[in-house]
Amino acid sequence: MSDSPDSPPDAEPSIAARIAAALPSLTPIHRRMGEYVLANPFRAATMRIDELANAVDASIATANRFARALGFDGYPALRAALVRGFEATLAPVERLRSAQEHEAGARGGELIDASFEQALANLERTRARLDRANVEAAVDSLLAARRIFIVGMGASAFLAGLMEHGLSVYRDNVQSLALLGGPTDAARRLFSARGDDLVVAIAFPRYVHDTIELTRRAAERGAPVLAITDGPDSPVAPFAARALFVHAERRLAATSEAAVLALVEALIDAVAHRSQRSARAAAEVTEFMLPWLEARGACAAPPHPPRRSRKTDR
Repeated sequence: MSDSPDSPPDAEPSIAARIAAALPSLTPIHRRMGEYVLANPFRAATMRIDELANAVDASIATANRFARALGFDGYPALRAALVRGFEATLAPVERLRSAQEHEAGARGGELIDASFEQALANLERTRARLDRANVEAAVDSLLAARRIFIVGMGASAFLAGLMEHGLSVYRDNVQSLALLGGPTDAARRLFSARGDDLVVAIAFPRYVHDTIELTRRAAERGAPVLAITDGPDSPVAPFAARALFVHAERRLAATSEAAVLALVEALIDAVAHRSQRSARAAAEVTEFMLPWLEARGACAAPPHPPRRSRKTDR
């Protein structure tokens, strides 16, 4: 599980201190507003002034007076102080809110074009910053590892699953640890990781605490870590023996999974190309899967094996 969103490191305690100091002198409605902010600091940080006022059955003017009673110039200054402890977490929310306010007339086609343009820009910037020698070494580590454990929680769990899906054709022991058993089951599996294994950690904003903790513990046990993340300031970067950085900005959300997936697929392709029997392995897997595949224009295998007759041949 990730850290509670109602526990920002910096701004929220100062707001709490202001409210606590002012409570004895606040009017009943201001006291109710203060109690609401104390109980819901993250939610309050995302609210417009009318939304906070409605939440406690008060007026907009009352919300402004409440902010001034705490020593702020008005509600915008109060909200800015609340947001300050949640910048990274709230950034996608603020970008979406801003886009809705300033681009209200944008049509679907324009928004889709903008999304594609950003995806292309992410790919170009990622390719430009990748060091070829570092990428080659990452592929070497994927080929040499006895076992590959892939750690990714939150949205990165889906990327971890796709990486496992792609690599498992060419490598015998690949495990995505984004399992139904949760982080404790992932930790249990990582307990056996050692120096000839490889842990792939996928982590992007908004970082999930489980990914960071599992990566840290794996590294402490001596397992080499390949980090796929957004930059050297990522919380998993210090634990990585090697890191590949992806530019994954997304205008109206936290991360562009498309850019990360492109790198994941590139690594899978490189492993496939360099694996000695990858073509044969891919052919064998495809043949095994034929009963479940639509093989148009070919004499496909029947969807179910023919039933044996109960009569024996004489």
